[in-house]
Amino acid sequence: MADFELAIIGSGSGNSLITPDFAGKPVAIVESGSFGGTCLNVGCIPTKMYVYAADVANTIRHSARFGVDSRFEGARWADIRDRVFGRIDPISAGGLAYRTNGENTTTFLGRGQFTGPKTIKVETGEEFSADQIVIAAGGRPMIPDVVAQSGVTYYTSDTIMRIDKLPERLLTLGAGYIGAEFAHVFSALGSQVTVVSRGMRLLRHLDSEIADRFTVVASGQWDLKLSAQLSKVTGDADEIRLDFLDGTSLVGDALLVATGRVSNADTLDLPAAGIATTIDGRVQVDCHGRTNVEGVWALGDVSSDYQLKHVANHEARVVAHNLTHPEDLRKFDHRFVPAAVFTQPQIASVGLTEEAARARDLRYVVATQDFGDTAYGWATEDQTGICKLIADPDTGLLLGAHLMGYQASNLIQPLVQAMSFGQRVQDVARGQYWIHPALMEVVENALLKLGLNES
Repeated sequence: MADFELAIIGSGSGNSLITPDFAGKPVAIVESGSFGGTCLNVGCIPTKMYVYAADVANTIRHSARFGVDSRFEGARWADIRDRVFGRIDPISAGGLAYRTNGENTTTFLGRGQFTGPKTIKVETGEEFSADQIVIAAGGRPMIPDVVAQSGVTYYTSDTIMRIDKLPERLLTLGAGYIGAEFAHVFSALGSQVTVVSRGMRLLRHLDSEIADRFTVVASGQWDLKLSAQLSKVTGDADEIRLDFLDGTSLVGDALLVATGRVSNADTLDLPAAGIATTIDGRVQVDCHGRTNVEGVWALGDVSSDYQLKHVANHEARVVAHNLTHPEDLRKFDHRFVPAAVFTQPQIASVGLTEEAARARDLRYVVATQDFGDTAYGWATEDQTGICKLIADPDTGLLLGAHLMGYQASNLIQPLVQAMSFGQRVQDVARGQYWIHPALMEVVENALLKLGLNES
């Protein structure tokens, strides 16, 4: 049986663990899917490349409001798809080749499972041991039983980006960030999209004011089926039918299941190694990334509360240090984790929602600024964008920030910085220049509106 200094299960953020500290030391990587993990192959990167194409299509559709005449004549889906994966697939293949041919790295392709605390067997038959093991196996789409047991062909975020043609009618089951992003992509490129939500609002994990506003905007872009309880899924290659408990039904040409993602922890035979899991099935780790088994670590979607690439990257940096510095362990910093939804319009958030601040019985003040009430908002004719800030009136520290509108994923960054470094609202608002008339004035004005207790 081969023995390695380090074994990594998963080639996403886990691939970055092979730092110069492991130069000359044997390292194994196990990958059951496409090399590079979720973000590169089926997540963040390809979806945002599709989103940009969708944004271009929407710009053409709505150009007349700015006095520019243009006509959207359709999307060449195959060309868009090939542009995306013509960039991504070579990167994945190059990463695999680099690790396969690396001087000190050995790549095992196939699902790996524990056979003991420090031993792994790959489904191809190879078995090996390692002094330290990092579980970075990611997650996968969650499929409701009513769909999984139906026998109907469906797509997930892992598969729908590679389809051969644009569906005329797309049914999207799920109203979270995946559903919202793909609804934007397919509707902008020409599909009739229906979004099915169990709740009364889309993106219900957000601050309720933002979620309510977005649901109104979404209702003008897509067909919405809210408070829906799915009872049956039927269909064939030509048509999919969804039946609901209220007696209504929907039909479409394709079904996208976007009901969330789950950890791949249950595929690893963790009990064979004595590795503990959380109540919801993730690998259980402490603040340093350690599991309950000495020498076994975990990071990213397989163990984290956050299914976000930037969180997985942060955790990988911490674990990479801890692997070789046992006397100087670093901790994960999950205090202020931002997230964005690249739908139409964009949404970004960090920190507490107003509901969470109220539930914690915190003293707080709220300020909002509409994008359309700034000079750049006039330029874009914005009618729906909003920046909402929540702060402690006594300390002047931000508690949460929530934006919906053009480039929200960029506009939120100075607020993330302020929270991360303990900068007071007063200092952020008036301690620097804000470029006029840039859209960033939306953030400046919201900061200035917060009713703080001056000291």
